[in-house]
Amino acid sequence: MRSIPLLLCALALLTGGARAQSAHASTFPPAVQPAQVAVVVNDEEPASVEVGEFYLKARGVPAQNLIHVRIPNHPHKLDAAQFAQLKEQIDAHLPPYIQAVLMVWTAPYAVECNSITSAYSLGLDAGLCAKPCGPAKPSAYFNAAPGRLPSEYGLRLSMLLPVETVEAAKALIERGVLSGFRTPTASAYYLITSETARNSRAAYFPPSGMVRQKKLTIVNQHADSVEGVKDLMIYQTGMARVAKLETLQFAPGALADHLTSFGGDLLGDGQMSSLRWLEAGATASYGTVSEPCNYWQKFPNPPVLLRQYLSGTTAIEAYWKSVAWPEQGVFIGEPLAAPYRH
Repeated sequence: MRSIPLLLCALALLTGGARAQSAHASTFPPAVQPAQVAVVVNDEEPASVEVGEFYLKARGVPAQNLIHVRIPNHPHKLDAAQFAQLKEQIDAHLPPYIQAVLMVWTAPYAVECNSITSAYSLGLDAGLCAKPCGPAKPSAYFNAAPGRLPSEYGLRLSMLLPVETVEAAKALIERGVLSGFRTPTASAYYLITSETARNSRAAYFPPSGMVRQKKLTIVNQHADSVEGVKDLMIYQTGMARVAKLETLQFAPGALADHLTSFGGDLLGDGQMSSLRWLEAGATASYGTVSEPCNYWQKFPNPPVLLRQYLSGTTAIEAYWKSVAWPEQGVFIGEPLAAPYRH
């Protein structure tokens, strides 16, 4: 069990006991760089191509890292054969040095009962679909040490950059880029809500306090939502629908997610889509595409996510390292956001 070390790690951050970073602001562990990201666009979707090309310029990604595929009819979900064909198209054009793959579209976001990001990075777990509410395969990348690149674990990470509108997608990219210019005074909110079944990771929430060296105030409280908060960097809660998002102001590079069954059903209407976090101003999020039950292992673990992000890793690395069983979860947003890499 990793629960005790994780909680101790969160407490160490709050008390100043964690000294993993050098005293020199210029010293950081390695992280995924723009030249190591492949950008995949869907030629059947003009918005995907436009946003993908914008991403290359905004992040300085080499032109040879742009990969074109064709996914007709905008499906929400692919079957195993369709996915195998798509993955073959992508992999055939990948340079060997690629550490992460950014898929520039909103849908497809699922493969069978798996998310498209986990199916791509970990391989499709078709057996999970017989019992999606049971345990899933553990990720070797969970809680990996800062500075260990995905390739050291035999992985290429992946993330979805939604393109419901070109304007919103470009604004999302710009928030990610802006996060690299300064570390703001910000806050992290962890909410224990009235929806008891969705509080399964509440025991891991770090206690309220101040991480002074990172200018981050942590708030751990019982509430169904927060209102009017500015400079939010992390927001983790458990609700089927999160209220008052329109009143919040997220800092560039903010991470936000809610523990619920179908947050990763991005275009569904049964529960709140994880897209709502990005629309509200967050830079990256996560949600499950099929019924996971409330195993905390299937959702971002709060102290792991916090520690990884504060260590200077990118959003894609911090989020991937925070989920122990990620097969059903889709990672969305701008992958290279790194507000603490200064």
